[in-house]
Amino acid sequence: MAIESEGARAAQTAETFIDGCAILQQTDAAARGRLAAMAKLVRYEAGARIFEQGDTIPGLFIVGSGLVRVFKLSPAGKEHALHLAGPGETFAEVALLGGFDAPANAQALEPTRCVLLPKEPFLRALREEPQLSMQLLTGLSLWVRRLVNLLEDIVLRDATGRVASYLVSAAKARDGRVALPSLKKHLASHLNLTSETLSRALRRLEEEGAIAKDGRHLLVTNGSLLAQLASGEGDDA
Repeated sequence: MAIESEGARAAQTAETFIDGCAILQQTDAAARGRLAAMAKLVRYEAGARIFEQGDTIPGLFIVGSGLVRVFKLSPAGKEHALHLAGPGETFAEVALLGGFDAPANAQALEPTRCVLLPKEPFLRALREEPQLSMQLLTGLSLWVRRLVNLLEDIVLRDATGRVASYLVSAAKARDGRVALPSLKKHLASHLNLTSETLSRALRRLEEEGAIAKDGRHLLVTNGSLLAQLASGEGDDA
């Protein structure tokens, strides 16, 4: 982890990242200003571990740019991606509020910049700012919903449905433009698919006109069709 030099430019960047955070959209300017005052702007190279399972959580992370993979690692070395956090999303909030060590690992999949809200001043702000506490509870409820949706995807949807469901959710948060992880295996792991099955599902969605490739990004070109495929209709890819 590299902490960027302090100064007006770094502070302004931290404010921009906080303003773009989905779970803080309903907080007032004063509360966001308080968070910006405590914030540290940190950056990670592609592949860098942000923390490992069992580590003490230093605070709440807000992704400003790049992509972070939150994943579990079995004793046998098998990985499963729990969450792919992109710009505007947070991670480590569950362990931070629960007061326990990191239950999973976090790794930057590409050059990534985050705002780190240090543990003690952030928890103090939660105690003193009821509106901020309510917004974080909303964020936690979204985490629960995300995990329930993931379980539903694995149990009830075919491969194409799982990929479509992921893209529907990701595109909604990112204005219809979704960056694929540099290594597709991480997304495949998140959806409990093989890399080959993921590639076939993406190809089918592209052939049917639901998405289009744009470099390392996917564009949603037919949202209604993508939503229909996300329902799990059709044969497995």
